[in-house]
Amino acid sequence: MVVITDITVPADQFALGRLFDEYPEIEIELERIVPLQTGVIPLFWVDHDDRAVVEETLRADPLTESAKCLTQTDGRYLFEIRWSQEIDSIIQPLIDTHADVLRAEGTIDAWEFRLQFNDRNHLTDFREQCLENDIQIELRRLYNPNLPAEESTLTDEQYDIISTAYTHGYWSVPRGVTLGELANLTGISDNAASQRLRRGLNAVVGEFLASENG
Repeated sequence: MVVITDITVPADQFALGRLFDEYPEIEIELERIVPLQTGVIPLFWVDHDDRAVVEETLRADPLTESAKCLTQTDGRYLFEIRWSQEIDSIIQPLIDTHADVLRAEGTIDAWEFRLQFNDRNHLTDFREQCLENDIQIELRRLYNPNLPAEESTLTDEQYDIISTAYTHGYWSVPRGVTLGELANLTGISDNAASQRLRRGLNAVVGEFLASENG
């Protein structure tokens, strides 16, 4: 079942984040990533008033094999660059797990990604690869776009916290995260997380028992 997650990555752990070292005021929006047998080609928009200096910085990066500006519109430039196979950021886990990048925006502090995976196993593989390669990711939101809301008593918020708790091992032994950490992951207070989790589980158990007795 398809899952979508929102994650945050420190700017310096994504190759394009190096642009912020030279131009901390710029904003970058990733358009898509094209994996090749001999490298990787990302397409991305840059909001900056000097195309030439951005292009020069991209070409100076040791990972870059080529770089060019494809078009411009509304003061933004669409760049295409080709990275070598030695790319060692979050890109490789994205390619290996066949993740679809639905949205990616970067500032000097961090990159925010919205990623879609074919199933939970691919998401788990992605997280494990990031952990193995010391790539710091923060899971901010996890949800299933195919959840049949009209057939479920779960609210979106309840589904989010149950999914996040499951993904982070809240019910594992030993427990993967505490209630406080779960609250931070979902952006709510400890008390709100406890109540939302309790009500969501009550709804899930109620639906399960109803289906068994039906």
